[in-house]
Amino acid sequence: MPNARNEGSISRLTARLVQGKSSRREFMEGATALGLTIAAATSLISEARAAVPKKGGLLRAGLDGGATTDTLDPATFPDTFIIALNFGCLRNCLTEVDNQGKLVGELAESWSASSDAKKWVFKLRKGVEFHNGKTMDADDVVASINHHRGEDSTSAAKSILDAVEDIKADGKDTVVVTLSGGNADLPFLMSDYHLVILPAKEGKVDWQSGVGTGGYSLTSFEPGVSATAKRNPNYWKAGRANFDEIEIIGIQDVVARTNALMTGQIDAMSTVDLKTVDRLKRKAGIRVEQSTGTSHKTFAMFTDVAPFDDNNVRMALKLSIDREELVQKIWHGYAVLGNDQPIATANRFHAGDIPQRAYDPDKAKWHLKQAGLSSLKIDLSASDGAYSGAVDAAILYKEHAAKAGIEINVIREPADGYWSNVWLKKPFVAVSWSGRATEDWMFSTAYAAGVAWNDSHWNNERFNALLIEARAELNEAKRADMYAEMQLLVRDQGGVVIPVFTSYVFAMADKVQHGPMWGNWDVDGLRLLERWWMA
Repeated sequence: MPNARNEGSISRLTARLVQGKSSRREFMEGATALGLTIAAATSLISEARAAVPKKGGLLRAGLDGGATTDTLDPATFPDTFIIALNFGCLRNCLTEVDNQGKLVGELAESWSASSDAKKWVFKLRKGVEFHNGKTMDADDVVASINHHRGEDSTSAAKSILDAVEDIKADGKDTVVVTLSGGNADLPFLMSDYHLVILPAKEGKVDWQSGVGTGGYSLTSFEPGVSATAKRNPNYWKAGRANFDEIEIIGIQDVVARTNALMTGQIDAMSTVDLKTVDRLKRKAGIRVEQSTGTSHKTFAMFTDVAPFDDNNVRMALKLSIDREELVQKIWHGYAVLGNDQPIATANRFHAGDIPQRAYDPDKAKWHLKQAGLSSLKIDLSASDGAYSGAVDAAILYKEHAAKAGIEINVIREPADGYWSNVWLKKPFVAVSWSGRATEDWMFSTAYAAGVAWNDSHWNNERFNALLIEARAELNEAKRADMYAEMQLLVRDQGGVVIPVFTSYVFAMADKVQHGPMWGNWDVDGLRLLERWWMA
């Protein structure tokens, strides 16, 4: 342990790190030599970086995603490149899940609900300006939300707003939302990256110009290729939007992204290839980081199609996968064990007392016997178009299941068209989910009876009743109990095998600094441009 005599030396080391005069590696070497443990030194780095954001510099970010069909219309945002440009960069939402996982006000200063959670009142932050000088008001908010509503809307956020019966302005600084049914999570839904607030005129929003209230104003945009922006001098968030300029470069190929970072063409990259992550770790001046939130990988089966319509078969498949080996061999340690339900430890109502399911081929055989089977042969569709490593994960699953008398025939599906031709079409498939900020959001998207993305065709009467009841319940203790029961129902009766929750793994030059990061999306909740800074 360090003593009083070397506390000054640790302080000087920390100051040099924050000022960019030494690298992370040099700090770690110096701190451990002075008696700090690796864990303590790492914690000190996070605290130091969080405390002193700096203004200035250019950040060049190489991000995956991007297509020539991209637009600045928030209804169409599909991937990292375009979302990072708009969300927390050019534009803001009413609310935000911050870098410590808490819901905070963004353009909304506060909100309140009626006793049945059907009526919500949002009080707006006063004096916020769009890049064009227009003051943001309630009419802008109403038009921005309505942009995703209506029969003709094709917005990816339309389903989030299905329960909205009416939204109206009550003066310049108040918005009133009326729902068809109670929803205690409406403020969380308003943090969705599609629901950014745009300037409006006569009820129509201007999305074409890229004008927003965000920390940066757009200077150039070439769809799928690159975008540049400069800092908004009137940004209302203290300690945010620290770069003078930002440049986003769309680099789909992970090898090309890696090479660009290693040769200094970019300063940060999203989505590191885990098979070659050690190459980046060995490069001086670069560090690899991770954040774990709600992202998870599944094998989803149609529960209304034989043999998956028998819960004993589903249980046998859940017991026939070695999750720990998957974490090490497929995700190289950048994942944590899943428990066949999609609510992560990052969620408010995660039921942490549910026993962790373990690999148990003998118990799997018992469940097969209960289903009247001595063995089982099934097809499993997988593709790296689902997620990187999906085919390898499926093959490893095949090896695990063989010990339980289950023969899995892995079908390697083409990456092109996987989400349109395989997912939701074939009865047993590999799937990647980013997860959602709330339990209701996740369950309503993929587990409620009849919803479009219910990829297991699951229909459980008790679960469906609890879903509606919990959604309208404002008492958090009661909600916690209901969501705990729902997680157990999905785990023991649902049609998904969820072996792992995966980390987002990304890399940056040592000169790029940040505070605490949240894992609700890649690269610090997709808000790297707003939250990070240059030493």
